[in-house]
Amino acid sequence: MKTYAVGGAIRDTLMGIPAHDIDYVVVGATVEEMVAEGFRPVGKDFPVFLHPATQAEYALARTERKTGTGYKGFVFHADPSVTLEQDLERRDLTINAMAQELSENGEWVGPIIDPFNGQEDLAKKILRHVSDAFAEDPLRLLRVARFAARFPEFIVADETLLAIKAIVRSGELAALSSERIWQELARGLTATKPMRMFQVLLDAGAAKLLLPSSLNAQLIDEQQRETLRKYLRITPPVLEERCAVVLMNLSATEIRAWSEAVKMPNEVRDFSEIFSELKRLLKHRGEKKSSASEILAWFNRADVWRKPERALMVLTLAKQIGFEVNDLIQALQKAQALELAQCIADLDSADRNNGEKIRLVVEKARLAAIAAAL
Repeated sequence: MKTYAVGGAIRDTLMGIPAHDIDYVVVGATVEEMVAEGFRPVGKDFPVFLHPATQAEYALARTERKTGTGYKGFVFHADPSVTLEQDLERRDLTINAMAQELSENGEWVGPIIDPFNGQEDLAKKILRHVSDAFAEDPLRLLRVARFAARFPEFIVADETLLAIKAIVRSGELAALSSERIWQELARGLTATKPMRMFQVLLDAGAAKLLLPSSLNAQLIDEQQRETLRKYLRITPPVLEERCAVVLMNLSATEIRAWSEAVKMPNEVRDFSEIFSELKRLLKHRGEKKSSASEILAWFNRADVWRKPERALMVLTLAKQIGFEVNDLIQALQKAQALELAQCIADLDSADRNNGEKIRLVVEKARLAAIAAAL
């Protein structure tokens, strides 16, 4: 029985990046032997175990055979006869198909095992698939796109671009779960250069299948891509903010429809919708001065009274990418500073328990505060 650190941890270490999530592969062991050593089995599709002390995941070396559609359409084979090289061969990219042996005390020892020239591709900054089996898993298209965003100085090998185009032509993208699509897109959005992810999706012909049609049309236009690239360079790597900037030219209805299709988290969806509606308000203000009532309507839509931190985050993001929102920020601050208890106290005693009268007097006070700030 031998244990190896594999995949991204080896890649990141060679690149001088701290390795956090380390994958381990065990060669020459049976399920029974792992359990006897104190490992706890947790894998459903193939044998994965939790280390008795560290709770890190250890998987038995395995091979796979395509039997159905999608990234789940595989039968895995794991037993002591499977070699480390066979296990590495099923991985996606050469830079992720390296390993190093673990000593009994958990230290990485000996030379890096690199049967597919991952170190050479790392030095040349090339994203290259390991084997023809790459095209059998549609999820790998998204992984390549996400790695392109994380390592923007890397290029996608010509043969790998052909392989991801083959995935698109196969129609197997339709078999991907919404959750996995969103997971990969979200990781790419918060990477170094998200536009590299979108460029790979465009080059592969996958953008029109995975993204909203309005966003795909925007990405096809070179000038709009450059504008979006500029905005994303300014935007911090916060998922809500990056997603909102990418989707800001879509209507709230389009955002809602796509969020349901990819199972986008509600907080990301809501932030994107609110930011989209702010952009439309700002465009309208550029064409014709918005009224205090229109601004109050956006404040109410953004739920600024209960979630002031989010509202400020939205307005600050707009300011960061060059939108003029200073007067809106001042209007919000003035409206939030109102002594609403006094407004209610000024009502006739008979109206102080009337919800509709209270709502109207509060709205009137907020409108006045907004108008004064403008």
